[in-house]
Amino acid sequence: MSKSKTLGYKGPYSYQKQKEREPRSCIRFKCALTNTIMDVLRQRPGWMEVKDEGEWDFYWCDVSWLRENFDHIYMDEHVRICHFRNHYELTRKNFMVKNMKRFRKQLEREAGKLEAAKCDFFPKTFDLPSEYHLFVEEFRRNPGITWIMKPVARSQGRGIFLFRKLKDIMDWRKDGGRSDDQKEEIQVENYVAQRYIENPYLIGGRKFDLRVYVLVTSYLPLRAWLYRDGFARFSNTRFTLASIGDHYIHLTNVAVQKTAPDYDPEKGCKWMIQQLRQYLTAKHGPEMVEKLFQEMDNIFIKSLQSVQKVIINDKHCFELYGYDILIDQDLKPWLLEVNASPSLTASSQEDYRLKCRLLEDVLHIVDMEVRLTGKEKRVGGFDLMWNEGPVSREDSHLDMPGNGNFVANTHLGCINDRKKQLKQLYAQKKV
Repeated sequence: MSKSKTLGYKGPYSYQKQKEREPRSCIRFKCALTNTIMDVLRQRPGWMEVKDEGEWDFYWCDVSWLRENFDHIYMDEHVRICHFRNHYELTRKNFMVKNMKRFRKQLEREAGKLEAAKCDFFPKTFDLPSEYHLFVEEFRRNPGITWIMKPVARSQGRGIFLFRKLKDIMDWRKDGGRSDDQKEEIQVENYVAQRYIENPYLIGGRKFDLRVYVLVTSYLPLRAWLYRDGFARFSNTRFTLASIGDHYIHLTNVAVQKTAPDYDPEKGCKWMIQQLRQYLTAKHGPEMVEKLFQEMDNIFIKSLQSVQKVIINDKHCFELYGYDILIDQDLKPWLLEVNASPSLTASSQEDYRLKCRLLEDVLHIVDMEVRLTGKEKRVGGFDLMWNEGPVSREDSHLDMPGNGNFVANTHLGCINDRKKQLKQLYAQKKV
């Protein structure tokens, strides 16, 4: 249960000895959202919804609740919530870039330039307004290229625009797009200016990006799971750099695309990631596609490692991240951003089924029912990709990456026979 903080509270930095968790006959949950996650929680056997000020064991909260309440409540051993206290170190655009730059320098000092180069998966980025003068220098060194401006703390494509002229950014710097009566009282909103990927991989002439799901159950030690399913989000309009003001061309967010005049809500603008992997394999061969997906694995791990020592680890916390990845014409993946609250609202029946499966498997891993041993490498559609170090596949006998036969335990875009796997997993527990 959760309650107001008492004298006995040890705080998130305490490292008390882990007690053996006991199975509970009834799990009381709260949920701040009314979409797919609420459906999944209400349908879970043995779970009971708690409203208002009732005591709870599990809370799918929003980040605003976390900000206001986390430091003021006491949580029993078994209680779980769905965010880490300062998740924004990874999920706020300017903080993510700051942490990645710092981590890259650290790797170069400790392991050399080759290892540091494995962090070169995000476009050149500047935090504005603080790095405005550095940005102007870079802009003038590379005249004519396209840049994209993104507000650091907004989502769903809001506030984003592309530009090629310094005048556009100077206008923004002057007033931040505010009305006259706001200018005196509100500071300019923080943005990142990022070099726009001008050569995205196109299918049918249209740009797309990937939404991939990563679940972190601990930062110290780092324990991360990669989901097999995900999707590609396509723009509704054929790609061209001749119209940089057209959001339907350049922004693949569903929130943007569904406002297009010819958007079909049944058809949508999504491919399952398995379909994309099959398409790419048919066009480029399995070796090139395997390399692409290995490079995506590297993005997930390096980005998490970059914040591992700054995120406040707490045994009560877990977090489901939505990674947004863009692939360019050279089959190089780029990290666009990481979302702490990936959309759980379904845009179609297929999308609803995917998100239900995803959330059910999140709950299996969080394991409020205490049915797992903690040694599992796979639970439903999730594969354990990092557990204080890289994890090898079940059929690999060599667990060290230095060995030529090492194969990472990641299966993004592969068959997700989760029902069969879960049946076998829980049958073994009963034996």
